[in-house]
Amino acid sequence: MQSYQQSDSEAAAKLVNQLSPQIFQFYLAQVRDRPLAEDLLQDFWLRIHNARRTYRPGEPVLPWIYAIARRVRIDHYRRTKRWREHEMPTEDLPERAAYQHAPPATLPAMDELLKELPAAQQEVILLLKVSGLSLEEVARATGTSVGAVKQKAHRAYEKLRVAFGGNT
Repeated sequence: MQSYQQSDSEAAAKLVNQLSPQIFQFYLAQVRDRPLAEDLLQDFWLRIHNARRTYRPGEPVLPWIYAIARRVRIDHYRRTKRWREHEMPTEDLPERAAYQHAPPATLPAMDELLKELPAAQQEVILLLKVSGLSLEEVARATGTSVGAVKQKAHRAYEKLRVAFGGNT
């Protein structure tokens, strides 16, 4: 990151190659739409490029990176929310076709269970379990304390335990 700050193009390429898959998975897990996740990734790298001077050498890179990734997602959500509030549908959409087969007798997919969690708990679980960040890194990325991260994770685990049919 320090080399990238000093306009080293090789360092920039290395950073993009190393972090793009991880950040893409972070977005894909949240928006569940591959083209949108790719767009968010592009916005993320533009933001990183413009904000590279704000990185403090010696500080961990991943919390700084994920804080920016999180802001890109939040800004996109706010922007699309405003668009949806001002758009009016011109016609009713056709009904979806009924499910042709009986649903499987297994537990729901993890994506479906995560959708049931509040956004803050989803984010903490994704950062901890999907992205593999530590509690301290998640706290820095989300701008909260380690205790708040632990509390959100604990509450999310409890809700997931109940969803899986376990005891609370």
